[in-house]
Amino acid sequence: MLNLIIDLDNTIYPVKSIGEKLFRPLFDLVSSPKYGLDRQTIQDAKEQIMRVPFQKVAEQFNFPEELRKDALMLLRGSTYDEPMQSFDDYELIRQLDTMKFLLTTGFQKLQESKVRSLGIENDFNEIFIVDPDKSEKTKKDIMIHIMDKYRLSPGSLLVIGDDPESEIKAAKELGIRSFLLDPDNTYSGAQSDYRGERLRDVLKYT
Repeated sequence: MLNLIIDLDNTIYPVKSIGEKLFRPLFDLVSSPKYGLDRQTIQDAKEQIMRVPFQKVAEQFNFPEELRKDALMLLRGSTYDEPMQSFDDYELIRQLDTMKFLLTTGFQKLQESKVRSLGIENDFNEIFIVDPDKSEKTKKDIMIHIMDKYRLSPGSLLVIGDDPESEIKAAKELGIRSFLLDPDNTYSGAQSDYRGERLRDVLKYT
Protein backbone atom coordinates (compact mmCIF):
# COMPACT_ATOMS: atom_id res chain seq x y z
CA MET A 1 0.00 0.00 0.00
CA LEU A 2 1.25 3.47 -0.85
CA ASN A 3 2.13 6.03 1.81
CA LEU A 4 0.09 9.22 1.55
CA ILE A 5 0.93 12.93 1.53
CA ILE A 6 -2.37 14.76 1.91
CA ASP A 7 -3.35 18.41 1.47
CA LEU A 8 -5.79 20.00 3.93
CA ASP A 9 -7.95 22.78 2.47
CA ASN A 10 -10.56 21.53 -0.03
CA THR A 11 -9.05 18.06 0.25
CA ILE A 12 -9.92 16.89 3.76
CA TYR A 13 -12.73 19.42 4.25
CA PRO A 14 -14.54 21.99 2.07
CA VAL A 15 -13.31 25.54 2.66
CA LYS A 16 -16.75 26.90 1.71
CA SER A 17 -18.17 25.29 4.86
CA ILE A 18 -16.30 27.85 6.99
CA GLY A 19 -15.11 30.35 4.39
CA GLU A 20 -17.69 33.09 4.79
CA LYS A 21 -17.19 33.22 8.56
CA LEU A 22 -13.43 32.64 8.53
CA PHE A 23 -12.64 35.18 5.83
CA ARG A 24 -15.30 37.81 6.60
CA PRO A 25 -12.77 40.26 8.14
CA LEU A 26 -10.46 39.75 5.15
CA PHE A 27 -13.30 40.14 2.65
CA ASP A 28 -14.35 43.37 4.36
CA LEU A 29 -10.77 44.59 4.17
CA VAL A 30 -10.39 43.77 0.47
CA SER A 31 -13.75 45.45 -0.24
CA SER A 32 -12.77 48.71 1.43
CA PRO A 33 -12.88 51.67 -1.01
CA LYS A 34 -9.56 52.91 0.39
CA TYR A 35 -7.67 50.30 -1.65
CA GLY A 36 -9.32 51.19 -4.94
CA LEU A 37 -10.18 47.70 -6.23
CA ASP A 38 -13.05 47.46 -8.71
CA ARG A 39 -16.08 45.31 -7.98
CA GLN A 40 -15.17 42.46 -10.33
CA THR A 41 -11.63 42.22 -8.97
CA ILE A 42 -12.99 42.08 -5.43
CA GLN A 43 -15.42 39.28 -6.33
CA ASP A 44 -12.80 37.25 -8.22
CA ALA A 45 -10.27 37.72 -5.42
CA LYS A 46 -12.76 36.48 -2.81
CA GLU A 47 -13.31 33.30 -4.80
CA GLN A 48 -9.58 32.69 -5.11
CA ILE A 49 -9.00 33.34 -1.41
CA MET A 50 -11.17 30.27 -0.78
CA ARG A 51 -8.80 28.18 -2.88
CA VAL A 52 -5.20 29.34 -2.68
CA PRO A 53 -2.87 31.08 -0.21
CA PHE A 54 -3.44 34.80 0.23
CA GLN A 55 0.05 35.70 -1.02
CA LYS A 56 -0.73 34.15 -4.39
CA VAL A 57 -4.06 35.96 -4.59
CA ALA A 58 -2.39 39.28 -3.77
CA GLU A 59 0.12 38.68 -6.55
CA GLN A 60 -2.47 37.52 -9.06
CA PHE A 61 -4.68 40.58 -8.59
CA ASN A 62 -1.84 43.03 -8.02
CA PHE A 63 -3.10 44.18 -4.64
CA PRO A 64 -1.65 47.54 -3.55
CA GLU A 65 1.14 47.31 -0.99
CA GLU A 66 -0.96 48.88 1.77
CA LEU A 67 -3.66 46.22 1.32
CA ARG A 68 -1.08 43.42 1.37
CA LYS A 69 0.42 44.71 4.62
CA ASP A 70 -2.96 45.23 6.31
CA ALA A 71 -4.18 41.78 5.21
CA LEU A 72 -1.03 40.02 6.38
CA MET A 73 -1.30 41.69 9.77
CA LEU A 74 -4.89 40.47 10.02
CA LEU A 75 -4.19 36.92 8.87
CA ARG A 76 -1.15 36.34 11.07
CA GLY A 77 -3.37 36.37 14.12
CA SER A 78 -6.37 34.55 12.66
CA THR A 79 -7.61 31.26 14.06
CA TYR A 80 -10.74 29.17 13.59
CA ASP A 81 -11.83 27.54 16.83
CA GLU A 82 -15.35 26.32 16.08
CA PRO A 83 -16.13 22.67 15.24
CA MET A 84 -15.42 21.70 11.63
CA GLN A 85 -16.56 18.73 9.57
CA SER A 86 -14.34 16.83 7.18
CA PHE A 87 -15.68 15.29 3.98
CA ASP A 88 -17.70 12.25 5.01
CA ASP A 89 -15.43 9.85 3.12
CA TYR A 90 -12.28 11.17 4.83
CA GLU A 91 -12.94 8.45 7.40
CA LEU A 92 -12.02 5.86 4.76
CA ILE A 93 -8.64 7.53 4.31
CA ARG A 94 -8.16 7.84 8.06
CA GLN A 95 -8.58 4.08 8.45
CA LEU A 96 -5.92 3.11 5.90
CA ASP A 97 -3.05 1.25 7.52
CA THR A 98 -0.19 3.16 5.98
CA MET A 99 2.02 6.17 6.69
CA LYS A 100 0.19 9.45 6.26
CA PHE A 101 1.57 12.98 6.21
CA LEU A 102 -0.46 16.20 6.22
CA LEU A 103 1.09 18.89 4.03
CA THR A 104 -0.69 22.25 3.92
CA THR A 105 0.15 25.82 2.98
CA GLY A 106 -1.07 28.79 5.00
CA PHE A 107 -0.59 30.89 8.10
CA GLN A 108 0.69 28.59 10.82
CA LYS A 109 -1.67 29.61 13.63
CA LEU A 110 -4.68 29.39 11.35
CA GLN A 111 -3.76 26.02 9.87
CA GLU A 112 -3.01 24.58 13.31
CA SER A 113 -6.39 25.77 14.59
CA LYS A 114 -8.19 24.11 11.67
CA VAL A 115 -6.40 20.82 12.33
CA ARG A 116 -7.54 20.98 15.96
CA SER A 117 -11.11 21.89 15.02
CA LEU A 118 -11.26 18.94 12.64
CA GLY A 119 -9.86 16.61 15.31
CA ILE A 120 -7.29 15.09 12.94
CA GLU A 121 -4.08 15.81 14.88
CA ASN A 122 -3.43 12.12 15.52
CA ASP A 123 -4.23 10.85 12.03
CA PHE A 124 -0.75 11.56 10.65
CA ASN A 125 2.80 10.44 11.22
CA GLU A 126 3.74 14.09 10.91
CA ILE A 127 2.04 17.39 10.06
CA PHE A 128 3.81 20.00 7.93
CA ILE A 129 2.63 23.58 7.51
CA VAL A 130 4.28 25.63 4.78
CA ASP A 131 3.89 29.23 5.89
CA PRO A 132 5.02 31.65 3.13
CA ASP A 133 4.97 34.41 5.72
CA LYS A 134 7.78 32.72 7.65
CA SER A 135 9.77 30.68 5.16
CA GLU A 136 10.59 30.35 1.48
CA LYS A 137 10.21 26.58 1.65
CA THR A 138 7.67 25.02 -0.68
CA LYS A 139 5.59 21.86 -0.67
CA LYS A 140 8.19 20.35 -2.98
CA ASP A 141 10.89 21.01 -0.38
CA ILE A 142 8.82 19.29 2.29
CA MET A 143 8.16 16.28 0.07
CA ILE A 144 11.91 15.88 -0.39
CA HIS A 145 12.33 16.19 3.39
CA ILE A 146 9.71 13.48 4.00
CA MET A 147 11.42 11.09 1.61
CA ASP A 148 14.81 11.73 3.21
CA LYS A 149 13.62 11.55 6.83
CA TYR A 150 11.47 8.46 6.44
CA ARG A 151 13.59 6.80 3.75
CA LEU A 152 10.75 6.63 1.28
CA SER A 153 11.12 6.41 -2.48
CA PRO A 154 8.95 8.41 -4.90
CA GLY A 155 7.36 5.14 -5.99
CA SER A 156 6.15 4.42 -2.45
CA LEU A 157 4.14 7.65 -2.19
CA LEU A 158 0.87 9.10 -3.42
CA VAL A 159 0.17 12.84 -3.12
CA ILE A 160 -3.50 13.81 -2.68
CA GLY A 161 -4.68 17.36 -3.26
CA ASP A 162 -6.95 19.77 -5.10
CA ASP A 163 -4.44 22.23 -6.62
CA PRO A 164 -2.72 21.31 -9.90
CA GLU A 165 -0.25 24.19 -9.46
CA SER A 166 0.78 23.29 -5.92
CA GLU A 167 1.08 19.78 -4.47
CA ILE A 168 0.16 18.05 -7.76
CA LYS A 169 2.84 19.94 -9.69
CA ALA A 170 5.43 19.30 -6.97
CA ALA A 171 4.66 15.59 -7.01
CA LYS A 172 5.07 15.39 -10.77
CA GLU A 173 8.44 17.15 -10.61
CA LEU A 174 9.64 14.61 -8.03
CA GLY A 175 8.32 11.53 -9.80
CA ILE A 176 5.65 10.91 -7.17
CA ARG A 177 2.23 9.74 -8.28
CA SER A 178 -0.60 12.16 -7.60
CA PHE A 179 -4.35 12.13 -7.15
CA LEU A 180 -6.25 15.31 -8.01
CA LEU A 181 -9.51 15.81 -6.12
CA ASP A 182 -11.61 17.70 -8.66
CA PRO A 183 -15.32 17.43 -7.77
CA ASP A 184 -16.43 19.96 -10.39
CA ASN A 185 -14.06 18.82 -13.15
CA THR A 186 -12.47 22.25 -13.07
CA TYR A 187 -9.04 21.02 -14.14
CA SER A 188 -9.73 18.64 -17.00
CA GLY A 189 -6.31 19.29 -18.53
CA ALA A 190 -4.28 18.97 -15.33
CA GLN A 191 -1.26 16.68 -15.35
CA SER A 192 -2.15 14.34 -12.48
CA ASP A 193 -1.76 10.57 -12.55
CA TYR A 194 -5.21 9.99 -11.13
CA ARG A 195 -8.27 12.11 -10.44
CA GLY A 196 -11.65 11.77 -8.85
CA GLU A 197 -14.73 13.68 -7.74
CA ARG A 198 -14.75 12.20 -4.24
CA LEU A 199 -12.03 11.53 -1.71
CA ARG A 200 -13.10 7.88 -1.62
CA ASP A 201 -11.87 7.54 -5.21
CA VAL A 202 -8.33 7.54 -3.81
CA LEU A 203 -8.90 3.98 -2.60
CA LYS A 204 -8.69 2.71 -6.18
CA TYR A 205 -5.05 3.79 -6.38
CA THR A 206 -3.54 3.12 -2.97
